[in-house]
Amino acid sequence: MVTSQRVEPTLLTNRVYAMIHAAILSGELPAGSRLKVHDLAELVGTSVTPVREAIRRLEEAGLAVRQPHKGAVVKSLTLQELIHVYNVRRLLETEAARLGAGNATAEDCSRMQSEYDLMRKAIDEGRAIALLDHDEAMLAILYQAGGNPVLLQMIRTLWQQCRAYKIVGAQGSLDAAEDDSLWRYQQDLITATRNRDPSAAAAVNEASLVNASERIKARLAEQSTP
Repeated sequence: MVTSQRVEPTLLTNRVYAMIHAAILSGELPAGSRLKVHDLAELVGTSVTPVREAIRRLEEAGLAVRQPHKGAVVKSLTLQELIHVYNVRRLLETEAARLGAGNATAEDCSRMQSEYDLMRKAIDEGRAIALLDHDEAMLAILYQAGGNPVLLQMIRTLWQQCRAYKIVGAQGSLDAAEDDSLWRYQQDLITATRNRDPSAAAAVNEASLVNASERIKARLAEQSTP
């Protein structure tokens, strides 16, 4: 009985955290949105206690921040953070691609191709969140093949931290006519992996991340222009 009393609040907090977390990653709660404890508690049908704990965990994960007179808000987008995050991503994901391409199996390549095909379908249908989900799934297959789970976990954490930026970049490319940057690099990455060419895979990944950061910078500049 004592054990269940301790576990139940934790499970409830996990559920609330997962719901708010998913809303942030999907763009339903965009950057700058206030995380009002009472409103969220009413929305998810709980007391305020698990909501407060869930928000605290979101702050620890870098997805929410405290602002004067507002309380917790979904973390806003800044050019400085964009540069810092993407610089770190370039360091980690270039190495992850290099390791993965040298160890990926034919089955890994087939799974990557399947995620790529689903990503292309999402692009054709204009579904930004779905294309990001399949892109990350494709990359995770490659990175996992590299055999370093700590590296993959660090990259996944960065993906969450910069998800709002990725949504901005993806939506901008979807809105632009004849922009192949959302799929061209991934296609080349699969080719490099099939050829077991670590250097080519690393180069493609670095070029992809440079391109993505530049696209997001341009999109943020457009949004900040009156």
